[in-house]
Amino acid sequence: MKKIYIKTSENNQSEIIIQNDLSKKIQEIIDIRDCFLITNTKIAKLYPEILYKFNERKIVIIKDGEKYKNFKTCNFILNKLLEEKIERKDCIVALGGGVVGDIAGYCASVILRGVKLIQIPTTLLAMCDSSIGGKTGYNSPFGKNLIGTFYLADKVLIDPIFLNTLDEFNYKCGLGEILKYAFIEKSCKCGQFYNLENILTINQTKDVRNEMTEIISCCASLKANVATLDKKENNLRKILNFGHTYAHAFETYLKYKKLSHGQAVSYGIKCANKLSYKLGKIDKEYYDKINFLIDKFSLTNKKIKFKKEKIIELMMHDKKVQNKKINLLLPTAPLEVELFDNIDLPLLEASLP
Repeated sequence: MKKIYIKTSENNQSEIIIQNDLSKKIQEIIDIRDCFLITNTKIAKLYPEILYKFNERKIVIIKDGEKYKNFKTCNFILNKLLEEKIERKDCIVALGGGVVGDIAGYCASVILRGVKLIQIPTTLLAMCDSSIGGKTGYNSPFGKNLIGTFYLADKVLIDPIFLNTLDEFNYKCGLGEILKYAFIEKSCKCGQFYNLENILTINQTKDVRNEMTEIISCCASLKANVATLDKKENNLRKILNFGHTYAHAFETYLKYKKLSHGQAVSYGIKCANKLSYKLGKIDKEYYDKINFLIDKFSLTNKKIKFKKEKIIELMMHDKKVQNKKINLLLPTAPLEVELFDNIDLPLLEASLP
């Protein structure tokens, strides 16, 4: 069993537990009687044995997919919880991937002005990234994750066994976020070097799955450290958005179809890599290495066409835009990134696919 903690200045603490078969011990870790379970139709079919542990009236099942990460779904959940007379002593358990986790987290943060939250991520992306650190929210027609809160889960229970039922699409979604951590590791100021980039480089594509528990632990530790140092993304935590300003624009443009989030992030990292090289921030060797790792896992092999002017317009809605300037994280040295806000529009357009 691996335990990692996020501690904040408000004396809040989020406990992250990583262990195989942890999902079989839910009743030993939390008091099921006071819990409302939020999951989706896909997870409900895959893991009925987990749902059976909960009071049937306290289970809320939503539709599966990024397109349902919206206000309508949040409103549906909140009304269900109120209908079943949720109390402040109760807890919301999020069982699912990034969509379920983000929406359930948002609902937990606002209902009755806040109830306890427990995350049980079932996808690689959620285990490595989205379930950790307290970001919650839903999508707007103007862009992804523009409405939300910062709300730490009391516990994040990570069981790598869930990955056995993960399809290729969602596996690649998680790989995109893992590569992000590999390329920003030194900037995370963790005090411990995991060398994720090397783990991904030396292992063949099929063998990376065998290293996944260690990889999840590395990513979780890096994110926990960043979230501890900067809970509300005032400074350091912005590095976790490497590739995401591009990615969120791509996802919104495609209406959350064709690309998984991780694939969109991979395209975004490639764009940032290209821009950084054109600006002379990195040398050809490191530029090639970033592209090599993304290509190794076939994360950007789809031929996607974008209208560049529309992508720029969507990027202007990004949460990090300040004074009408797009802030972009660019690689500046191996495993390090920095934030830039003075990118010329022609160069920005030239970095797009």
